[in-house]
Amino acid sequence: MTKPEARKGGVAALEQLKNGSLEPAGPDRARVMKQSSRDALLRRECEVYDDGTNTFFWRAHTVTVLFILTCALVYVTLLEETPQDTAYNTKRGIVASILVFLCFGVTQAKDGPFTRPHPAYWRFWLCVSVVYELFLIFILFQTVHDGRQFMKYIDPKLGVPLPERDYGGNCLMYDPGNTTDPFHNIWDKMDGFVPAHFLGWYIKTLMIRDWWMCMIISVMFEFLEYSLEHQLPNFSECWWDHWIMDVLVCNGMGIYCGMKTLAWLSMKPYQWQGLWNIHTYKGKIKRIAFQFTPYSWVKFEWRPASNLRRWLAVLGIIFMFLLAELNTFYLKFVLWMPPEHYLVLLRLVFFVNVGGVAMREIYDFMDDPKFHKKLGQQAWLVAAITVTEFLIVVKYDPNTLMLPIPFFVTQCWLLGILLIFIWTLWRFFIRDITLRYKETRRRRQEAPGEWDRPLTAGPPTPAPSGRSKLNGSSDVLRQRKS
Repeated sequence: MTKPEARKGGVAALEQLKNGSLEPAGPDRARVMKQSSRDALLRRECEVYDDGTNTFFWRAHTVTVLFILTCALVYVTLLEETPQDTAYNTKRGIVASILVFLCFGVTQAKDGPFTRPHPAYWRFWLCVSVVYELFLIFILFQTVHDGRQFMKYIDPKLGVPLPERDYGGNCLMYDPGNTTDPFHNIWDKMDGFVPAHFLGWYIKTLMIRDWWMCMIISVMFEFLEYSLEHQLPNFSECWWDHWIMDVLVCNGMGIYCGMKTLAWLSMKPYQWQGLWNIHTYKGKIKRIAFQFTPYSWVKFEWRPASNLRRWLAVLGIIFMFLLAELNTFYLKFVLWMPPEHYLVLLRLVFFVNVGGVAMREIYDFMDDPKFHKKLGQQAWLVAAITVTEFLIVVKYDPNTLMLPIPFFVTQCWLLGILLIFIWTLWRFFIRDITLRYKETRRRRQEAPGEWDRPLTAGPPTPAPSGRSKLNGSSDVLRQRKS
């Protein structure tokens, strides 16, 4: 074959590939599938306009960070006298090692799906996730006594057993016996956890981006508190504290405000300009404020009943959410940390920053497995952290976890699990088989001759018309005319 013929053949094959009449093979097929996955991702995202301005704020500063880090180490080595306190030097060395690792990760780690307010911000929390997981692994490998006493190196006030507060007791919303303040039970429950509940569910709604999943997790956690109040006394709450203050007021209002924010973010125009390309002060201030909003918006469509893979993924997400919520209470119980301690607050701030990235990576991995072939790094770490926290609880206080669950509670949970299993079996197996069988029967009834006709090698014989059936074949007609 000559070169012009080969060139013509390549052009024809390219036209067939564009028209869809030719199936790509090998690397071309993988490239086309990857491009189609990217096109599907762009269809899920809203339209974004960016003028492409690359200022000092967005450039990588790897050499600058390395220079500053080297200068700090040279100062400590040559100009600073090392104190003769072993405990102080140990703490200082651990903190310095963590800071060096964070500097490396912020400048060199792989970017995630979020870019606002800056990719380095999310790289920082990725490295914090690694440090926190390593800390949990260290605590897991200690004895119960050593692990609890090790917390004193972080805060000398820790390492002391603390009594749990009982939120139950007198559950009268209106107490006629108290003439001074008959609503004192309600005011006693109005502590710092009320705004924390609201803010927490507002942020969780921004992570999950689905009203039904948020409400299911909210109600399920209240059922878990009912089921586990024999293990942790602070799970014992009044009925109106469970369903009115938690589910309806705090959680419900947080979910409602979160859904309103999601609606605004989905309709907001995403047009980005460089700060120096904006000429008005009002426009510059507005641009700085919008720097803390998403760069683009992706609407989450979980569709758990569409196929078995998505259904199991949604069940796993709900399970991990509930497990992380329970870890909050059990960890401070087994490690003897008071609820108002700053470490408890720091853990919540940590999950607020890493949870959104993890949910986006899980959704991309579930929604488009051809393009996202592996689970994201932040989602992997969040899952590992949640499991490690639970293992610490199991090791440090197995007696509390092994307290016998009331029989009627066990029956309720077994019934719920059985119903989920039956529905899964019917929806993704029995129903599909039944629909496939009905479709086959319908096709056979519509064209019964198509299933009984023998296969022939030649072209199909055309059906005779009504006149030919009455007059006979064409050969017989010719003989009659002759």
